[in-house]
Amino acid sequence: MLGYIYRLARNFETEHGLEPNLLYINPQHCEYLKDSFENRYSLQKIMSMLGMEVIIDHEIVHPRVSWAQSVLKNVS
Repeated sequence: MLGYIYRLARNFETEHGLEPNLLYINPQHCEYLKDSFENRYSLQKIMSMLGMEVIIDHEIVHPRVSWAQSVLKNVS
């Protein structure tokens, strides 16, 4: 999953000239992504390392990336 997301990000950067800052995935993709890292890495830490915010939605069939000028963060 991590390699797939990396390719999505590089292709997006090549096409648009800027790095994506949003990752759209479903819950199963999220589990695959977390499995790419050691247990001590939280999803927040992983997304920080990737330089993106994550949007998890059950309706998403394939992971995708995009860019937004201002990313709204959920602060709980």
